Amino acid sequence: MEELLELYNTMGISPAVYHYGEQALERLKERFQRIDMIAEHNQAKVIAAMQKNRVSAACFAATTGYGYDDVGRDNLEKVYADVFHTEAALVRPQITCGTHALTVALSANLLPGDELLSPVGLPYDTLQEVIGIRQSPCSLKEYGVSYRQVDLLPDGSFDYENIRKAINQKTKLITIQRSKGYATRPSFSVKQIGELIAFVKAVKPDVICMVDNCYGEFVETIEPSDVGADMVVGSLIKNPGGGLAPIGGYICGTAECVERCAYRLSAPGLGQEVGANLGLMPALYQGFFLAPTVVAGAEKGAIFAANLYEPLGFKCVPNATESRHDIIQAVELGSEEGMIAFCKGIQAAAPVDSFATPLPWDMPGYKDKVIMAAGAFVQGSSIELSADGPVRPPYAVYFQGGLTWCHAKLGILMSLQKMVDAGLVTLA
Repeated sequence: MEELLELYNTMGISPAVYHYGEQALERLKERFQRIDMIAEHNQAKVIAAMQKNRVSAACFAATTGYGYDDVGRDNLEKVYADVFHTEAALVRPQITCGTHALTVALSANLLPGDELLSPVGLPYDTLQEVIGIRQSPCSLKEYGVSYRQVDLLPDGSFDYENIRKAINQKTKLITIQRSKGYATRPSFSVKQIGELIAFVKAVKPDVICMVDNCYGEFVETIEPSDVGADMVVGSLIKNPGGGLAPIGGYICGTAECVERCAYRLSAPGLGQEVGANLGLMPALYQGFFLAPTVVAGAEKGAIFAANLYEPLGFKCVPNATESRHDIIQAVELGSEEGMIAFCKGIQAAAPVDSFATPLPWDMPGYKDKVIMAAGAFVQGSSIELSADGPVRPPYAVYFQGGLTWCHAKLGILMSLQKMVDAGLVTLA
C-alpha cells in the first residue's frame, strides 16, 4: 500500500486525495460485486454465441476489395444477432461512428412523407443535424422526412399523454436515446424502454422503434432488443468494441430493417454481400469478447466518480446511489474553470498524450464550444478513459470509460487533484 501511495504521489496525486478515494471505495464493495455478477452473465452470453456460431481462426482472415464470401464478417454478424436476440445484424468497419450508424438506420427506414418522433426530448447534438433540427446538407428534413418530439416531464419520465397525441398516420419511426447525451437527465433502464415501446406499439402497432444504445451495452443483463425494439444501434468504439475495435458500428434488429440498412450502407441490390473486413476481424471479435468486463470496469469508474464528487457538493447524474443504465457520469461543475480542471486531470492520467492540455474548441456538429479529454489508443474511443462536455450552463462534464477499473480510478483521482490544485475544491 505504501509503495502504491508513493507511486501515485510521484504522478501528482496527494495522500489526501488518495485517502479520500479509499474512503469512498469502502462504501462500494457490495455494489461492485453486483456489477461483477452482471459482467459474468454477459460474458457467458457472448461466449455462448461465439461457440454456437463455431468461431474459428478462419473467421480472422483478412478480405479486401468487394469482400464477397467474407466468412468472418458474416459470422460476426450472427454472433451479434444471437447476443442481442435479434433476427439479423449489420456489423461493419465501414460504419464510421455511432452517429453514422444511426443515420444509416434512420435514412434506410424513413421515406419522404414519413415522420420521425422522439418521445424522449431533444436528441444528442450530432443527430440534430442528421434530422434537420439544425440545418445541414443531406438531412432527413431535406429529403422530406418531418420530425416531432415530446419532451420529458420535469422528473425525467415519459409524457405518455402527449406521446399518444403526437403519434399520427405519418409516424413511421420512433427514436429512443437510451443515454443522456449532453443533457443532465437520467438515462433509461431497459425496463423503462420496454414500457415505452409497449405503449407506442399499442397506439400504432406498425411503428418502428429504434433505440440509440450507445454507452448502454452490457450494463444490464438484457438489451432493448429483448423488450421489443425493432432496431438497436451503436458504435464499436464504445462499449461493444471492448477497446480493441479501431472503428465500426452495429445495427441489430428485424431482418427487414437490417436488410434495408445494408442496402443504404452499400447500395441497392448489393446489401450485406459487399464490404471487406480489411483485416480487422481479430480486433472486432476479441473486442466483443472483452466488452462485458471492460464495461464493468467503466461502470465502476462512473460510480466511483459520483461517490467522490457528490459529497463535495457537486450535482451528479446519476447520483451516488441511483441505479445505473449506462457508463456515463455527469458532474455539474458550475464553471468553465471547473470543466477545464477536471478534464486536465483525465488527460494527465492517460497513457497516450498525457502531456496535452485540453481546452474548449469549436467541434464539428456542435453549436457550443466543447472540451474533450482523451488520451486513447483509438482516436475518439469513449470506452477508453475520457471526459467531455459543451461549455454551457450548468457546465457539466461527462465522464466515461476506462479499459480497466484501475485506470478509471486513477483518472477520477487525478481529476479531483486538479480541482484541488486549482482551488475549486477543499477536502475536509
